[in-house]
Amino acid sequence: MSGTPAPDGEAERPTFHEAFAQAARNAGIGQVAPGETPDGASLLRAIGGVRGLIESILPGLGFLVLYTFTKNLPLAVIAPIAVSVIFVVVRLVTRSAVMPAVAGLIGVGVSAGLALFTGRAEDNFLLGIVINVVCLLALLISLAVRRPLIGIIVSLLSNDPGGYRKDRAKGRVVLVATWCWVGLFAIRLGAELPLYFAGETELLGSVKLILGVPFYAIVLWITWLLVRAAYAKPAAPAPAAPAVPAVPPAPSSD
Repeated sequence: MSGTPAPDGEAERPTFHEAFAQAARNAGIGQVAPGETPDGASLLRAIGGVRGLIESILPGLGFLVLYTFTKNLPLAVIAPIAVSVIFVVVRLVTRSAVMPAVAGLIGVGVSAGLALFTGRAEDNFLLGIVINVVCLLALLISLAVRRPLIGIIVSLLSNDPGGYRKDRAKGRVVLVATWCWVGLFAIRLGAELPLYFAGETELLGSVKLILGVPFYAIVLWITWLLVRAAYAKPAAPAPAAPAVPAVPPAPSSD
């Protein structure tokens, strides 16, 4: 029995395992079931579709353009907040899933607050850097304890608990895929941290855009291809041809 028992009339609360599995299905990697062939439409869904792509890129691009040409920090951080609020309103009006836009608004708002509090434009990117550090640490810890995070996620998506620990081919694939994500966050931090500490705000903003959605999409595609190779369902054997009964020889006419 799944979930936590609840009094009559109340919905059961999902267990941590169920909640994590649902989060994995909703995440970008969950847009293609293990073993399926990814395509362009899957990749577009994984980054939130055209609307999600715009919502991901426009606030950061707006900050970069405004700060580059005006050097006005309040204007550069407040304008993306206004844009993010518009995204939330549009989703509410169109009755679309509103949480992605709300999450984006919170992130933009916290980043703007940090920059305004310190007076340093580069602190607009501090939250993103911290998130990358946390993700990198989570991946490295999962590797250290021999439970690659991509393996855990794929096991939930494929309803194959611990399958990567029993099958050496699957184990190698999820290990390589996890290291790919380690590489993504390590490259981001390796490129962004020196610029952050040097106060190179414009260059930092440009690098963040390049290593954001485009880099994420590339690593996600590679992960899908790796997982597909190990989790593809074997082809069903062809049905055997029906046996042809032997025809007795015709009687001799001697």
